[in-house]
Amino acid sequence: MSPTASSREQLPRNRTREVRIGSVTIGGGRPIMVQSMCATKTADVEATLAQVSQLAAAGAGLVRIAVDTLRDARALAEVRDRTDANLSVDLQENYRLAAEVAPRVDKIRYNPGHLYHHEREKPWQDKVRFIADAAAENDCALRVGVNCGSVDPAKREKYAEGDSVGPMLESALEHRELLDRLGFTRYCVSLKDSDPRTVIEVNRRFVLERGDVPLHLGVTEAGMPPEGIVKTRIALEDLVRRGIGDTIRVSLTVPAARKHEEIEAARRILDDIAAGRFHDEEDSRLLRLNIIACPSCSRVENEAFVELAERVREATRYAADQAITIAVMGCRVNGPGETDDAELGLWCGPTFVNLKRGGEKLGAFSYEEILPKLKDELDAIIAQRAQSGR
Repeated sequence: MSPTASSREQLPRNRTREVRIGSVTIGGGRPIMVQSMCATKTADVEATLAQVSQLAAAGAGLVRIAVDTLRDARALAEVRDRTDANLSVDLQENYRLAAEVAPRVDKIRYNPGHLYHHEREKPWQDKVRFIADAAAENDCALRVGVNCGSVDPAKREKYAEGDSVGPMLESALEHRELLDRLGFTRYCVSLKDSDPRTVIEVNRRFVLERGDVPLHLGVTEAGMPPEGIVKTRIALEDLVRRGIGDTIRVSLTVPAARKHEEIEAARRILDDIAAGRFHDEEDSRLLRLNIIACPSCSRVENEAFVELAERVREATRYAADQAITIAVMGCRVNGPGETDDAELGLWCGPTFVNLKRGGEKLGAFSYEEILPKLKDELDAIIAQRAQSGR
């Protein structure tokens, strides 16, 4: 065993309950497991298998794959037949796909905020029961994946504007309570936000309520390296040092061929924490102009999304000292909601990019037209702030 792997195992651990996921077990004081997600189109079996192999070889204990359609589910069956890697599936609106995918994976991740999209007349509790039954019948674990940008609107309306922690925490706790009541305890929870400070607060508060439940940690839409690694490091350094976290992901906006960098960055962060090496406060200066971008995955509707995120960063460097958030999202699943809290938001379709300022839609533009439009809006915000003395 290498010195770094040995020191990694000495990190403080909260004594959460054990949850088996295929050939690995999280919780119970075990070392933190690192995971990642495929960026390939799930229906492209050969590309997805190559990505699974790449991530497993880099050290991923679990590889997540998105399934949105029956076509994806059938492709997943072939992937399962041809790999021994531990697989997780990511469900969004169509909760009924749980029955199709559960026989082929080791864990199902569902997002409480997306359950209301499908069969709206049906109570969310019945949908969770369906997912839990499918998991129990097929030797699967679950992850309750709560995300800042996709909390159920009814939940969000109960809290003051700007309170992102309250709705996320309530959602996680009520799903935890239901699963326990159903007798399904083979689950973990994740509470993710694009702001590392929010990630720290919401996870600390969850642990105070239910410290026995294993947690998956990460900063969602962390963006491109190095900024995305810095944001994730800030959150993980605080939480892991407190013994919080049983599995982690560094979510980076990189091309599919570079997804292994998520694993490498995660292991490096854990090694540094174990060795007492922490981020320099100077690194935080990288985050003043905050470009958040979702990690590339199979839902990205145009692979030019990753290149666009890089172009946005280059085109806006002149505003590096401005405390402004620009969100660049790659698909319709999370794009609309997760751009609302940014001053400027882009979410990408197959041939166009939607531009938003706050919650206001400004129009859809081609990939060639979008940068000048974005810069016009950015300049207007900077001018407005200068005029008001901010």
